[in-house]
Amino acid sequence: MNLHEYQAKSLFQDYGIPIVPGKPARSPAEAAENAKALGGDAWLVKAQVHAGGRGKAGGVRFSQSIEEVAAAASALLGTRLITKQSAPDGQPVNVVLIAPTAEIAQELYLGAVVDRATRRIAFMASLAGGMDIEEVAARTPEKIVTIGIDPVLGIQDYQCRLMGFELGLDTEQRKQFAVILRALYRLFTDKDLSLVEINPLAILGDGRLAALDAKINIDDNALYRQRIAKWRDPSQEDEKERRAKQFDLNYVTLEGNIACLVNGAGLAMATMDIIKLSGGEPANFLDVGGGTTAERVAEAFKIIVSDPKVQAILVNIFGGIVRCDLIAEGIIQAMQEVGVRVPVVVRLEGTKVDEGKKLLAESGLAITGAEDLGDAATKVVAAVGGKR
Repeated sequence: MNLHEYQAKSLFQDYGIPIVPGKPARSPAEAAENAKALGGDAWLVKAQVHAGGRGKAGGVRFSQSIEEVAAAASALLGTRLITKQSAPDGQPVNVVLIAPTAEIAQELYLGAVVDRATRRIAFMASLAGGMDIEEVAARTPEKIVTIGIDPVLGIQDYQCRLMGFELGLDTEQRKQFAVILRALYRLFTDKDLSLVEINPLAILGDGRLAALDAKINIDDNALYRQRIAKWRDPSQEDEKERRAKQFDLNYVTLEGNIACLVNGAGLAMATMDIIKLSGGEPANFLDVGGGTTAERVAEAFKIIVSDPKVQAILVNIFGGIVRCDLIAEGIIQAMQEVGVRVPVVVRLEGTKVDEGKKLLAESGLAITGAEDLGDAATKVVAAVGGKR
């Protein structure tokens, strides 16, 4: 689960991480009121979306009067912001954050993720903070300092000092930086985060450090024990992916026109690969799971056909824990309920495969059978007009 900047900054405040104060607004009038309350003579109006690259996409507006703040909020609210990290049609802007401008002497980068290779939380920092940190990581990775935190010992003083020296901070700034690092580590572990970023972590004109931006991702598997789960913003999520979660389906929207319905993540990846190899483009990743039911298969079909890009469906099932005849029942149920109007190619293999194929053949529905995965991919690509 992702948090908006204003939500992440409220957690920063709870943990004593210095920020530049700001207030969220859901209307131009509220934006103007917030600017007055915050004081100052210049403000930033920042679109609150779950996507990076807002600045370059016009999602951060500089305003020098209360009227300009209201105008900037009016221009952003109710629109969809398209960034290099957003969905193709952008993310809806329902909230903006009003923050006074700050005098910035230098921009740093600070982040933390779970490093699966070392099974530790890894902190990363760089002198090259700001909007182009991704390019820094790709082209000059030596400019990024990384430390791993032992889960038994926790973050150590020497690690804080090491990062501070690498960033060229003076004595007082290193003390502030150490406080921020320790607070971020507590926040990361307390709230079951999978990622936290401060970009930029600014050195202000008076030498103090402050988080000018904030990004937090929370591990979905731990939401049941986190009160901040109520902060989830469904409007920022793909509707099909949100519905899939309700039925324990693993679904990711892609940009192709051939939908996939598969049991098993590895088999789903292989299915997408062979569609590409055969000249097609997968429209989604969809793993219905090893212990699926006819009802879940029916729901998966409903989600698939809700995508207007889908021109054909490839069902690839290996019956192990789940029997092929139960999958066949789900396919028949779904096609009868939804009224599927695109070609459907089905490849079944494994437990009760003959019974499953018989059910499909006797259903009277427009279903094309396939002997193996290669045959299925060839048939489904042909159904959408052949190779692109």
